[in-house]
Amino acid sequence: MASNSIKLYLLLILALVTCSKAELGELKETSMTIYFQDQYGGPNATVAQILPENPDGHLSFKKFGAIFCTDDLVTEGFDVSSTQVARAQGVYITSALDGSNTHVLVSIVFNNGEFKGSTLGVQGASAQFERVREVAVVGGTGKFRFARGYVTFETIHINSAANLAVIQCNITVLHY
Repeated sequence: MASNSIKLYLLLILALVTCSKAELGELKETSMTIYFQDQYGGPNATVAQILPENPDGHLSFKKFGAIFCTDDLVTEGFDVSSTQVARAQGVYITSALDGSNTHVLVSIVFNNGEFKGSTLGVQGASAQFERVREVAVVGGTGKFRFARGYVTFETIHINSAANLAVIQCNITVLHY
């Protein structure tokens, strides 16, 4: 008798789990343009070369196996003083023998505005010396739950004296 009660109980739980569904709402498309303020040198650098160490402090983006860590300021406008909307935190690895591609693993962590508390996960090969590079959005959290889509990166400004590159990031994602 106890065995039948347990079976009935387990069957009821299975039915509830199978029939219940998280309310995600409608699938939405979001497109936006944001700007990575890439400080690649100096005392306030937001990019650091992890391996191989470079004693002169210069970054060697073309060296196969080079690993970089980043924590770039992300703004809503081109200018570094425009409103901060996120941080771009992650790693880049030069993954092509000839140095032409990096593998990008970056989380865009929104800390201000409409998407505060949400993230987008960006991952894939990036042809680092092309004018426009496209990489996949492979997931997200918060308002970007179950995100999928793509980003394009375009370096639109370099100020060598200030060790600053501004990278325009165009995002198109589907999410719930």
